[in-house]
Amino acid sequence: MNIKMVDLKGQYDKIKVEINAGIQDVINSTAFINGPKVHEFSKNLSEYLGGINVLPCANGTDALQIALMALNLEPGDEVILPVHTYVATAEVIALLKLKPVFVDVHPEFFTIDVTQIEEKLSNKTKAIVPVHLYGQCADMEPIMKIASKYNLFVIEDTAQAIGAVYTFLNGKTAMAGTIGDIGTTSFFPSKNLGCYGDGGAMFVNDNDLAKKCSMIANHGQSIKYHHDIIGCNSRLDTLQAAILDVKLKYIEDYTAARQNAAKIYDDLLKNISGINTPKNMDNSSHVYHQYTLVLEESVDRNDLQNYLKEKGIPSMIYYPVALHKQKAYKSESTAGNKFPVTEKLSETVLSLPIHTELTREEQEFIVSSLIEYLKR
Repeated sequence: MNIKMVDLKGQYDKIKVEINAGIQDVINSTAFINGPKVHEFSKNLSEYLGGINVLPCANGTDALQIALMALNLEPGDEVILPVHTYVATAEVIALLKLKPVFVDVHPEFFTIDVTQIEEKLSNKTKAIVPVHLYGQCADMEPIMKIASKYNLFVIEDTAQAIGAVYTFLNGKTAMAGTIGDIGTTSFFPSKNLGCYGDGGAMFVNDNDLAKKCSMIANHGQSIKYHHDIIGCNSRLDTLQAAILDVKLKYIEDYTAARQNAAKIYDDLLKNISGINTPKNMDNSSHVYHQYTLVLEESVDRNDLQNYLKEKGIPSMIYYPVALHKQKAYKSESTAGNKFPVTEKLSETVLSLPIHTELTREEQEFIVSSLIEYLKR
């Protein structure tokens, strides 16, 4: 079997007529930068997310950086974030001379442990960046209560969870990325909504803040050659917007396919000794950007990964080295800080293939190979 972690070619083949037509329309128009399709895609994504301002940019890392730049933070201000996340979340904080303050994650859901946030606050804390990891939301209701109590900004890193839905205690629902002050996402090709290059966006409820984010992304200008604030150059090109606009029409189908694949894994892996399957929060749907197992300590992860590779089965480790152990961020972690959950996850997580084109036959082969290894 030719099993892939993400089958972008198979996905493309099903919609290639629409994709190719969209690309050709942009080429015919020659509106390659900030063309009409960028605005059309932004409008359509806004409608999907419930009407929030959608501001496209060059990539998900830029989206996080621009969001932080828009909040008037000062060098030395502290920003709370989970320690179990991709480096980009911490990278933009450090680039702006802010201080990343790491918090451990929930042992079952892998998102920031909200019970540990308050103990990490200081008079320099200005923002929280919850990461909606692997496809489900961080527990946003208590995070927003903490932010309100201490007058903090909230920036949601939604790069892995676009389309996930969070449910509040009163029954109200909101899409991932639309709850805090600013939501950010990535359109990297492997994401649940991905383009064929780089791309990203910010989601902003407040119109004035949205205008500021837009200006920052456009060299600090709202009128050409009039630069009112310090900005940067970060834009989604029109070709990528055309691709994303086609794929947006299918996002619910893509989510359903991933959720169905996750259910098949859950059923096939039920009660298998040596592994723990993903746990779902009661108050968040899961869109399964990743299907991540936690292996028991008795399982040699490297040996298992090599065994699967020999069978033609890819797998990934997200993330093998925790941020507080990365050379670039050791100084940001105070001496003696312990993150036991993250440290365990770094040694025991393993993500199996999951994507919109994954077949049950492929999944049965993956699981039978995994069980075969565990029973050796």
